[in-house]
Amino acid sequence: MNGVLLRDVPVWAVAAALPLVLLVAGVFGAIARWVLRGRARLGVATSMVISVLGTSVGLFLAGWISPQVLLWSPLTLALALGSSVLGIAGYAAVAAHFQHPQRATTAELLHAGESDRVEFKSTARVNLRTGAKDERMEQVVAKTICAFLNADGGTLLIGVDDAGVPLGLAPDFGTLKSADADRFELWLRDLITSSMGQNAAAQVGVEFAELPDAAGVPALVCRVTATPSPRPVYLRAGKAASPEFWLRTGNSTRQLSVDEAADYVNHRWPMGVGANLAAQLRAAVRFSEAG
Repeated sequence: MNGVLLRDVPVWAVAAALPLVLLVAGVFGAIARWVLRGRARLGVATSMVISVLGTSVGLFLAGWISPQVLLWSPLTLALALGSSVLGIAGYAAVAAHFQHPQRATTAELLHAGESDRVEFKSTARVNLRTGAKDERMEQVVAKTICAFLNADGGTLLIGVDDAGVPLGLAPDFGTLKSADADRFELWLRDLITSSMGQNAAAQVGVEFAELPDAAGVPALVCRVTATPSPRPVYLRAGKAASPEFWLRTGNSTRQLSVDEAADYVNHRWPMGVGANLAAQLRAAVRFSEAG
């Protein structure tokens, strides 16, 4: 009987079922992310894949509990949705297990010094040698952030010399219409968005900390935190400029050539749904706010 039914299913019904599965997975994934209130840090594609797997488990459970249960019965829907939520919650728990929950303070980062995940910059806009605004300084900041995004994430501290001594943001504030942290953050986010795109900008956090300088006077330091990107990030120095691929290697930031970038992208962000899910998972577990 079942063999006859499967054999007689028209092709158009199968074609209609496939997008329906994706639609249901997208809805269940969105509901699951809403229920978890941001505790599951993952993208739409990842949540849909996990939702499909969770829904499948829920349907198996419904059929095991009641073999005659209908697809749209309350029991089936509850188990399917519940399995999706649990699947995404389980994913978040596994990712959180591999992350470092302790977050180093800005003072601790200064004391530890520069590394593969920490970089110091004296200014973001002003060349201290000339005392004038210099677009090259802005590009150095953008390149560093781009390199962190394409690697394992990292923290850029602006207003700090190479030795980790706070200098403050007064020189950069002097280039702004309003000399304050809010205006500086707005400029910095505009720089990231215009040079790397909105998706990259969404993965960058900006905050400020007041620390004593060499004379013991409070100095404001900008802390820029970049999480590992689940997709390659390219930098454009200008509207007509060619895209550049920057990567953090050790405690330095370097630009990859076209063939080097292609090899790196293919290895780190392979194509395919399963590979995309794996890339999302790696991006989640790589992130460590301790850096």
